[in-house]
Order: sequence, then C-alpha cells, then structure tokens
Amino acid sequence: MKVLIVEDEKIAADRLIKMVIELEPSIEILATLVSIKSTVDWLNSNPSPDLILMDINLADGQSFKIFSMVTVKAPVIFTTAYDEHALEAFKVNSIDYLLKPIKKDELKRAFEKFQTLSDMSAKKIESILKILNVQSKEFQKRIVIRYGDTIKMVEIEEAAYFYTKDKINYLCTFQDVKYPVDHNLDELEHILNPSMFFRINRQFIVNIKAIEKMLAWSKSRVKIVLRPPSEEDTIVSTERSPHFKEWLTGNVS
Repeated sequence: MKVLIVEDEKIAADRLIKMVIELEPSIEILATLVSIKSTVDWLNSNPSPDLILMDINLADGQSFKIFSMVTVKAPVIFTTAYDEHALEAFKVNSIDYLLKPIKKDELKRAFEKFQTLSDMSAKKIESILKILNVQSKEFQKRIVIRYGDTIKMVEIEEAAYFYTKDKINYLCTFQDVKYPVDHNLDELEHILNPSMFFRINRQFIVNIKAIEKMLAWSKSRVKIVLRPPSEEDTIVSTERSPHFKEWLTGNVS
C-alpha cells in the first residue's frame, strides 16, 4: 500500500510515520508534505496514492482547500488537534477523522476501515469518490450579464439552458428571456453543477429541469424538447449519448 502523509509539524509527522510502519510494515510512504501548495503540486505531478493521511491545519491554511484545487482520487484519513472540523471532513474523501495525539488503536481501526473500502471494486470506489467530490465542490450560484450599459445578475437556477449561435453565447431563462454571456460553453462546464447541467453537444448545455420530452433519434442519439422551446435543434451528440443517459439517472461523471 502506498501512503502520502500531509503534516506540517515534524514531531507529529515522525510519530505518525513510526506508528504507520509498526502497524503495516509493508506500507510505502511516498512523501511527507507540509503545505497546501506542496500537496497540490505533488498530486498534479504523481500517480494517486492508495491512501492519504492529512492534517487539517497546515501552515498555509486548512487542507480542505486542496480539494477545490486538484482532483483527489484517494481516500483520506484526516488528523487534527480539534474536533470542530469533523462535518467538513466528511464532505470530502474522508474515511476517518482522528484527533491528536493519535492513538495506535484508533489508527489501526482507520486502516481496517480503509481495507474494507479497498475490498470493494475499483469502479465502485471511484463512483463513491466522484459523488463526494461533486457534493463538496462549490459551484457558481449566479452569473453577471452585461448588455449595453446594463449589468444584471441572473441566478444560475433560473437558467434553462446555455447555447451558442453565430459565435455568441447566450443564456435562456425559464421565462424565455435570452441574455448574451461572456463565458463560452467550455468555461461554463466548469462553473455549473454537473448534477443539474449537461452539455448535450457543442452548442448546448441544458438544465435537467428544462427537459420536457425526449425522443429516440438516429444513430442511438436522443432529441430533446426543451421548455422553453429552442429555435435550434437540440440533439444529444453520438459520443455524448451514453454519458447523457447515465446523467439522467444521477450518475455524474
């Protein structure tokens, strides 16, 4: 098993490493990191470890920030001197939450919990972690619209769909009001909640609540009837159709 340790106090790190090796001599400790920045850099540059032991309070901030800066694929055992962060820890990839000073028997139980998780299929683990990551990520709640000298804020939940026409990007509300937007569809994909919005083709991102009817189409595609109606064809592209059907069931990828 390959383990990454994130701990900015050397004494605490050395003690943790000693306990880990005593409990699981076969463990390979890949690195001991001391900050948010060094952890993000390491995760961006290396294959995912099997498990991460992560202190919450680091020198450059709380380690929860890491999860909004990089995709963390591995389960995490959090360590901290405070119990006030337990709820936030379990919103991300946490499988356990240990209070300092860490006791060997508590660390052992955390490893046993990890082993239970590891016994699941890799696909199931990936699915669980995807859900945890989506739930923990903060998505944009409103968008600023500029047209002429007017600046307006529109709540994202009011957007029925986004589309591109004649190289201009638009937002259409459920009240069938259309606004030009500064973001292109590639950018919108990263700021919209993927449990609510799906990019069906190069021209359209749709809100699940705007789908009024779906029709089987040629080449295993799906034609969508939107509310409010669109003047453009809204057909899910061939390559996106399998993902679209998963998305409809709530399987966000």
